[in-house]
Amino acid sequence: MALEDAKHQIDMAFTRTERRGLAYENAFGGAVSFLRRAYSKDLAGVDLAITGVPFDQAVTNRPGTRFGPRAIREASTLQAFDAPYGWGYDPLSEMSIVDYGDLAFDYAQTSAFPERLQSHIAGILAQGAGTITLGGDHSITLPILRAYAEKFGPVALIQFDAHSDTWADDDMDRIDHGTFLYKAVKTGVVDPATSVSVGIRTDNPDTLGITILDAPFVHQAGIEETLRRIRAVVGERPTYVTFDIDCLDPAFAPGTGTPVWGGLASWQAAALLRGLRGVDLVGGDVVEVSPPYDTTGATAIAGAHVATELIALYGWTRREAR
Repeated sequence: MALEDAKHQIDMAFTRTERRGLAYENAFGGAVSFLRRAYSKDLAGVDLAITGVPFDQAVTNRPGTRFGPRAIREASTLQAFDAPYGWGYDPLSEMSIVDYGDLAFDYAQTSAFPERLQSHIAGILAQGAGTITLGGDHSITLPILRAYAEKFGPVALIQFDAHSDTWADDDMDRIDHGTFLYKAVKTGVVDPATSVSVGIRTDNPDTLGITILDAPFVHQAGIEETLRRIRAVVGERPTYVTFDIDCLDPAFAPGTGTPVWGGLASWQAAALLRGLRGVDLVGGDVVEVSPPYDTTGATAIAGAHVATELIALYGWTRREAR
């Protein structure tokens, strides 16, 4: 396919039959899916399923992350014409990738949501595909990690965030975006000894043994040293990456529920994600994009690029395994 095809093809989210390759249709038109991948519930032969979780029950301040998946998909449609810059290969052509659509759940039965999401992710993993999830507030990562731990055992976690999310909360039935990692460690789905949180810039007295590379460390030590430290911590363990968009400074991502100044610039996040190639990535998510607080769309654009980098990183792991 080439740009010439945009003259006669449209709505590739529904009409494309190939699961691999770039997509060319008018940037301003067509049905919206992530990177213009085909919507499909058929995962036969699929390497990676993109799925959305429009949930924002648990936010500290500004709600709206339920609209994150929709906004991220829309922002991504402009990225579908070229391979991700800086990787040296095209994961969209090398892997079979579909947009699996959003999680269906009863918004009036919040307590049933975590099990519903865990089952959703587990069902994808059982069919041999990995997941990149578009959130949603950060509470969604806990059920996802539970599903991954069922398959891989306790995973190493790389968390990009302004907040450590390890505040103490021993009520495992509470749904709270600020305590997802505390519960993940306490219930044994994340191995703290091989986990690292990057970009942190709020205090939490107990980080549960997770390595903290805070935002000042990244700014002062630089990209290469930060990557060296991350690699030393996670080693060769199966690794999950969760990217809270408030890891970025509000200048780059104002549309989030809990913005904190002094964060990473978008170029730093891009360099760190690309520098993780070789880590055994088994899945990832981008969360906390809240479009109502960013009329420019910059936050959704950042979220779409993060998800695309995670796709490229996932594909790189599989290339090295071949």
